[in-house]
Amino acid sequence: MNAIFITPAGETLHVEVAEGDSLMHAATFAGVPGILGECGGSCSCATCHVFVEQPALDALEPMGTAEAEALEWTAEPRRHNSRLCCQLRMSAALEGITVRIADTQN
Repeated sequence: MNAIFITPAGETLHVEVAEGDSLMHAATFAGVPGILGECGGSCSCATCHVFVEQPALDALEPMGTAEAEALEWTAEPRRHNSRLCCQLRMSAALEGITVRIADTQN
């Protein structure tokens, strides 16, 4: 399955993501710049902050409490479409998801 990451520099990167895998894991494995994932995907560091574009935004599972709390501490201010990509698991509904990586992660 395909996910599209737009880097802070404006580069568009297509990354293969296995069904059920997190976007953060796939991005770090592929060397996508700007996705740090310092906590390894445990939803505690907020260094995988992205902005999810439509139509995928409407297809996402609801945000959990831990993710919502972590997003309060992101380096770049939270927006209505902010998510931590460690919490986004690839599914058929998210095929072709496009996310913009936050300019700053720390």
